[in-house]
Amino acid sequence: MNVLVVGSGGREHAIAWKLRQSSRVSQVFVAPGNAGTELDAENVAIPVSETAALVRFARDNRIGLTVVGPEAPLAAGMVDAFQAAGLKVFGPTKAAAQLEGSKVFCKNLLRSADVASAEYRVFRDADTAVRFIRDRYHSDEQDVPVVIKADGLAAGKGVIVCRTRDEALEAIHRIAREREFGDAGAQLIIEERLDGHEASVLAITDGQTILTLPTAQDHKPALDGDQGPNTGGMGAYTPTPLVTPEMLAQIEEHILVPTVHAMKRSRNPFRGVLYAGLMITNQGPKVLEYNVRFGDPECQPILMRLQSDLLDLLEATVDGALDQIEPPVWDPRPAVCVVMASAGYPGSYKKGHPIRGLEEAAEVPDVKVFHAGTTSRDGQVLTDGGRVLGVTALGDSISLAKRQAYTAVQRIRWDGAWCRKDISDKALTYARSE
Repeated sequence: MNVLVVGSGGREHAIAWKLRQSSRVSQVFVAPGNAGTELDAENVAIPVSETAALVRFARDNRIGLTVVGPEAPLAAGMVDAFQAAGLKVFGPTKAAAQLEGSKVFCKNLLRSADVASAEYRVFRDADTAVRFIRDRYHSDEQDVPVVIKADGLAAGKGVIVCRTRDEALEAIHRIAREREFGDAGAQLIIEERLDGHEASVLAITDGQTILTLPTAQDHKPALDGDQGPNTGGMGAYTPTPLVTPEMLAQIEEHILVPTVHAMKRSRNPFRGVLYAGLMITNQGPKVLEYNVRFGDPECQPILMRLQSDLLDLLEATVDGALDQIEPPVWDPRPAVCVVMASAGYPGSYKKGHPIRGLEEAAEVPDVKVFHAGTTSRDGQVLTDGGRVLGVTALGDSISLAKRQAYTAVQRIRWDGAWCRKDISDKALTYARSE
């Protein structure tokens, strides 16, 4: 079977790499791909925004399954277009992708499904949101425990955690007046700030059966110790001891199952990856947000551990037959992914820096370097994005997996390269507190 992966990030590199290992896959195409997918698959120079061209390519090249990686084409209806053309495609429809594409839709669905989440209010203009903050919080001296969110897609950056009134007012100004995140700020949400520790629980569902994947933990803030601005994710590890087996069963019963049932009742059945971003609070797990695709960078360490055929899982999801396949087999070893980024990220950054040491990094045992923001020119790999590489390693313990990942990181160099130094350290803290 020929397979097409749509996207150009580290997530798509990991998906293409794992699909290529399937005995049933003849060829893997990635559109548009990056310098890493160019080595593990065949790149196709079609942007993710050109749905009609991708449909034509899939038809002309007898693609048996298309996997849509990023959230933007899912929210824009790429899956619907492939289905209308009679092509097999993995991912939710445009209507179901609203779970990520609109935070207002998500919050309203969580409320209707009685799924635990933060209290919230929806605002359609800046003035009303400003009045709400000023009426509720009269002094900038007091704690202002709110989170301001742009309604639409903002590449993981449209969420601003606030602790003072001035911070909240500034967040409203950035989202709704300056439109820092474009049309994503047409509506905004003000919700209570939840305190606790974040965890990621991803599941694959065909709308009936829910297959929960190993738990993971992302590291969103740019700097060590969770300081600095939010990013698309600076690293992740799996599994996380923060989520015990008992808690995972609770998450499945009280969060994932009610959500899938609510989507079905609303006539927007969900098929694909349902990614719950959770805050583990003193009152139990609460949903921060849903994503409708593999997380990036969570996808990289999770797929490093997958020993079963990924094609079987994805195809069974599309066919509505997840209950008919054997449960996936996972490498018992933990995995850690460290994101290497360009200087200036998550703000402005320069592209085109030559990357050295990739071959040396690949020689570290149990390591795979997944490419995200890279391109190739004249045989040289160059930086082409903010998050450039996801250096991912397996180890007999989380500490050993971390050591392997950072050993590989130290062999890779380019002008301005940087990364967090504490990816997965939280796991040791949770383990000691048990």
